Amino acid sequence: MAISFGEFIQLLLTSPAIAVTVALTLGVVLVNGWTDAPNAIATCVSTRSMTPRNAILMAAAFNFLGVFAMTAINAKVAQTMAKMVDFGGNTDDAVVALCAALFAIVVWATAAWYFGIPTSESHALIAGVSGAAIALQGGISGINGAEWIKVLYGLVLSTVLGLSLGFLVVKLVGALFKDIERQSTTTFFRNSQIAGAAAMAFMHGAQDGQKFIGIFLLGIALSQGNAATDFAIPVWLMLLCSAVMALGTAIGGGKIIKTVGVNMVRLETYQGFSADFAGALSLLTASLLGLPVSTTHTKTTAIMGVGAGRHLSSVNWLTVKEMVYTWVLTFPGCGLVGYLMAKLFIRIF
Repeated sequence: MAISFGEFIQLLLTSPAIAVTVALTLGVVLVNGWTDAPNAIATCVSTRSMTPRNAILMAAAFNFLGVFAMTAINAKVAQTMAKMVDFGGNTDDAVVALCAALFAIVVWATAAWYFGIPTSESHALIAGVSGAAIALQGGISGINGAEWIKVLYGLVLSTVLGLSLGFLVVKLVGALFKDIERQSTTTFFRNSQIAGAAAMAFMHGAQDGQKFIGIFLLGIALSQGNAATDFAIPVWLMLLCSAVMALGTAIGGGKIIKTVGVNMVRLETYQGFSADFAGALSLLTASLLGLPVSTTHTKTTAIMGVGAGRHLSSVNWLTVKEMVYTWVLTFPGCGLVGYLMAKLFIRIF
């Protein structure tokens, strides 16, 4: 399926279903920008390599570039997201169910942001859409197992890579610089920390931007009465999602930055750089493999790995426990909300 910008505007003006679908999708992208993107810059701010304002502006710019560049190079994640669930059958009900799922995701993510909990917007998106598809199809047939299994692969990969790379990178950096006076390396690692945060913001856009592009195209296809097949991702859509995500990032996320960058582990600049490098490398690997992973999950496990590389007691395990509970609850919780919202919306509309 391919759609030009002119065709999109025409559909937007003539189809209320598309207008609502687009508004909700962009709403989720905006929420993602202010709830997930702060994870990318949390360590950079906590080590005082950058001020929160400058870090947020930098993250907004690199989120924009990440969405655009990675989608142009490798769109496997977007394809996986669009084909992960079955919204076939009655396309009117399918559009309503998808809108219900997006609404549920906005509610879930906003509540988590309000309480300063770094929940995974990616997991919420996957769970909410899956719950709506199950409600629409009346059972597990709403899930495309061959594509959904990639979510589980990504969950395992991001955890293992985040923890192990965080541990190994901080150990390697410590060994390479062990004979160098700490004070003389401050400027180097501060600049490296900024570069690492930029790479994390870029990869956040690359991963999460593609997820929402896939759902965006799915919504347009259903609104036109078509089932999801193969998508040609237009440049205007990359730019649109990039801009909205960047806007959300610019709104900021001080609560998330405090939880991830300060409360969980106290980091020095070289440790912050190690966490960013490990997280960005993990996200790049997942993106190239077409696995939809959580940037929140990946970054926080990388920080845990870095903290464990120093000493297990360096990690605030109480904060970690709270985040793990949130991650565990997101799949059934947001999935249930998506399911119930879909049932309610289909009955009402």
